[in-house]
This record gives sequence, structure tokens and C-alpha cells, in this order.
Amino acid sequence: MALFTGMDINASGMSAQRLRMDVISENIANANTTRTKEGGPYVRKNVILQEKISHTNSFGDVLNRTINGVSTGVKAIAITNDTDTDMNLVYDPSHPDADENGYVLYPNVNIVTEMTDLIDATRSYEANTTAFEASKNIASMGLKLME
Repeated sequence: MALFTGMDINASGMSAQRLRMDVISENIANANTTRTKEGGPYVRKNVILQEKISHTNSFGDVLNRTINGVSTGVKAIAITNDTDTDMNLVYDPSHPDADENGYVLYPNVNIVTEMTDLIDATRSYEANTTAFEASKNIASMGLKLME
């Protein structure tokens, strides 16, 4: 059953990275959105990932897995708004959302940061895919040996 555990871990990693890519795509798509239905500019979003822990295990089981470096995968626990990064203030008096001084508040989305995060998520997804394929090939070879 350890083989399927490995596949589950890789599958959870692929799902988590796909969610990251979706959120990054949303951030890029809204990089110039100055007005949302909540009011104000779009606020950049982040995905918070955490190790997937089974709550049915005893403390000893969790301790042994931690000591031995065995994981159960990853899960997204939240999609949060980035309140640490400042919004971009741009002088554009002709913009409909300009204040009385001609400044427009743009989202706190930095395209370079988003593209870097996108490359990171893509590479992580590819690594999980490669590991999943390796597990699948090992299982296939094991079944051929049993013939």
C-alpha cells in the first residue's frame, strides 16, 4: 500500500500547485482592475499550503512520521488577501476612478512576482507529475514480475 500512498502524495501536490496556478492567473488577469464589487481596487490573493495530516492517527504515529521524514501530502487551507503589499498609486487624472488629486489606486499585483510564482508552481507540478509517473511505472513492473 506504500506505493499508493506515494501516488496520493503526488496527486495532492499536483492539486495544490494547480490551485496556485489558478490564483496566480486570477491575480494577473486583475492586475489593472481598479474597481471591484466590494469597492476599491482588486487585492492580490495568496494560497496557503499545509502538510496534510490525518486526524485519526495517534500522537506517536505523527511523531514517528515526522522523525522518519514521511509525509502524507499537502493541502490548501486558505486563499488569503495580500494585505502586506501596498497598492500602487498612479497619477492618471483622466481615469474614471481618479481621486480629486488625479491619482488612481491600482492593485498590489506585480507581474514579475506573479510570473516567478507561476514558474515555481509549474516546476513543482512537473516534479509531482514525474514522481507520480515513476510510481506508476514501478507498480506496472511489479505486476509484470508477478506474471
